[in-house]
Amino acid sequence: MTEGIVEFSDWEKLNLRVAEIKKVEEIKGADKLYKLTLDVGPEIGERTICAGIKSYYSKDELKSKKIIYFSNLKPRILKGIESQGMLLAASTGGHEKVVLISPEKDIENGSRIG
Repeated sequence: MTEGIVEFSDWEKLNLRVAEIKKVEEIKGADKLYKLTLDVGPEIGERTICAGIKSYYSKDELKSKKIIYFSNLKPRILKGIESQGMLLAASTGGHEKVVLISPEKDIENGSRIG
């Protein structure tokens, strides 16, 4: 399987960090999206992202959860909100199940992945 193979130099361009979800908000008119405020540690600070995980996680399940955050993804406007990156999740083929990727043990916010 060689399709989609990337060079190590491509992998090095990704800035993946541990982040903690500090705030979870509803977005008016969005049935799949939450607005999440993340603490990405002292180097990056606080960031806002929109994540289509409303069908899979309640607000209470997300609050204070540590996740893996793709910090250098080009920002995008979703439902009028600038989403400054993306969280990482695994999903089944048809998206019947979506699970957030998180650190196995506690580690400081902003810690690098890779």
